[in-house]
Amino acid sequence: MAAAGQSRPSRTGADLSATDDFIVASRAADGDSQAFEVLVRRYGKLMRFVARNVLGSDDQADDVVQDTFVIAWQRLGTIADPAAVRPWLMRIVTRCAIDTLRKQHPQVTLDETNHLPADEASPAQQAESRALNDAVAVSLLVLPADQRRCWVLRNVAGYSYHDMAEALSLPESTVRGLLARARKHLIAEMEAWR
Repeated sequence: MAAAGQSRPSRTGADLSATDDFIVASRAADGDSQAFEVLVRRYGKLMRFVARNVLGSDDQADDVVQDTFVIAWQRLGTIADPAAVRPWLMRIVTRCAIDTLRKQHPQVTLDETNHLPADEASPAQQAESRALNDAVAVSLLVLPADQRRCWVLRNVAGYSYHDMAEALSLPESTVRGLLARARKHLIAEMEAWR
């Protein structure tokens, strides 16, 4: 395995973009910078979406994602299951975003999302997907910050109730209540999309 800060070029020079996470993360953990670039391209937008929804700021989200990738590059050798690199990255970006919030203590607001649909979708499907994303973003805007954070951690980052409680420094029962209220609000707001 390469020492931190060192990188080895891809062993084959092959395009890894269609390769599964286990192989890409394993190669990145061995210092393959091209494999790590695949992880950056594959999960950068999702990580930015998570950070942006926790922080409510594009500039801060970009900084958090950048910090997350630095941490990931340094710690990839410690990941127990390279196939689980996506949730591992989501936990790191969420922790970084929450740490940023704790340092500032401001009231967090949420802007509209930039979660883009897949390139294969037709223009009509892309437009519908953007409209749905915009509707969800608007609905999330009016949620109290703790409810919004719980919803994002659970539904975007895939956190368990226990992990959410730990990340937000709240009792698990409080997290469950906040998430239930957020879901109830979003169900009512998104009724037209059923």
